[in-house]
Amino acid sequence: MQRLITNELLEWKNQKRRMPLLVYGARQVGKTHIIKEFGGENYKNTAYVNLETNALVNGFFDDDIEPKKIIMRLETHLKERILPNDTLIFFDEVQASERALTSLKYFNENAPEYHIAAAGSLLGVAIKRENFSFPVGNVDSKTMFPFDFEEFLWSQNEERLAQMIKKCFIEDSPMPKGLHERAIELYKIYLIVGGMPRAILEYNETNSLLTVPDKQNKIINDYIADMAKYADEHEAIKIRAAYNSITAQLAKNNKKFQYKVIQKGGSATIFGEAIDWLDTAKVVNKCNSLNEPTVPLDVYKDLTSFKLYMSDTGLLTMKSKMPQDIIMSLGNIDNKFLGAIAENYVAQHLTRKGIDLLYWRSDSKNGGKAEVDFVMQDGSGIVPIEVKAGDNVTSKSLSVFVKKFKPKYSIRISTKNFGFENGIKSVPLYAVFCI
Repeated sequence: MQRLITNELLEWKNQKRRMPLLVYGARQVGKTHIIKEFGGENYKNTAYVNLETNALVNGFFDDDIEPKKIIMRLETHLKERILPNDTLIFFDEVQASERALTSLKYFNENAPEYHIAAAGSLLGVAIKRENFSFPVGNVDSKTMFPFDFEEFLWSQNEERLAQMIKKCFIEDSPMPKGLHERAIELYKIYLIVGGMPRAILEYNETNSLLTVPDKQNKIINDYIADMAKYADEHEAIKIRAAYNSITAQLAKNNKKFQYKVIQKGGSATIFGEAIDWLDTAKVVNKCNSLNEPTVPLDVYKDLTSFKLYMSDTGLLTMKSKMPQDIIMSLGNIDNKFLGAIAENYVAQHLTRKGIDLLYWRSDSKNGGKAEVDFVMQDGSGIVPIEVKAGDNVTSKSLSVFVKKFKPKYSIRISTKNFGFENGIKSVPLYAVFCI
């Protein structure tokens, strides 16, 4: 299945001064598959080793990590030539070998003619471990995410629909009614299936949504297993408790993450490191509150006040046990948690586009009731983003924000068609990948 990161991999391959590539991402987002596929299509051969399961190769890095010696050992083990510029060397699950990660520095400095890619599921967590030597300035890092909605459309052979959505987004011109309804239908399916490759393959192979949750549950179980593997027992319990609280956190009217929801008497002192673990492992997306929506936004974010979203909306839908028929009805059923799912979906896509997740909530002097779901910086201005799960787009909070801060324009995301009126850009939920 086509992925957006493929073009980034091609750009990396064609760089004149290319450094080893390090690909981050949560487990099961498709890192191994896409890099192997990329190697098969763009190199004469791929020298693949999984450092988590291949103890012999892992041991190659225990002593001398001089590149030529590593290459010689790999050739002997794999029984194939490793050729500069023609072979892709792929170290998978590189977090299992600290010395292998350190070796990337020496490949960059002493053997840049070799093309090396490395990937790891808990790489961000692993590099925080004590005495871990990270090759700063000697690797090109990229992050891989779950399928966004555009990639999902490609997986459904809807490339032309994706192109039409982009065109209407740029022009603020409405989609033809039939195409708009088709896109909304696919958006509903995406909320259930989500962006994890295993879940999408299950849906494509069965043409049914009924068995998708089984695949998603296995992914959640893999995450839970990682918590036990890459944290001590005491910390793993707290990480798991924080992760399991996300659905309850998002069900509240005020979605600000509250430690007391995890357990009575919970605090940042108790659960702060657990939240950091989840964020670093990229299984959650963290959205910080803004003290003041003023450029530059980054300096005004409140690091102590935040919301947590799951990195994949399909996993949230499954974990919340939201009935699939309610999702498929969407606009016809009044269900508060649909709003949380829509917010999670938008957060997932903004994160994929490299947009910092930030939100604004009025202070207690103003009643503390006005809240804008997301605020982003657009050049020298700010843009509030309001998310609605259906077609009821009335928003007192957005009006309060606009009156007080006078943004250059606003974005309203809903099931309504494209348009631009009264300083508000209307973006259908299926077009969030265009922002």
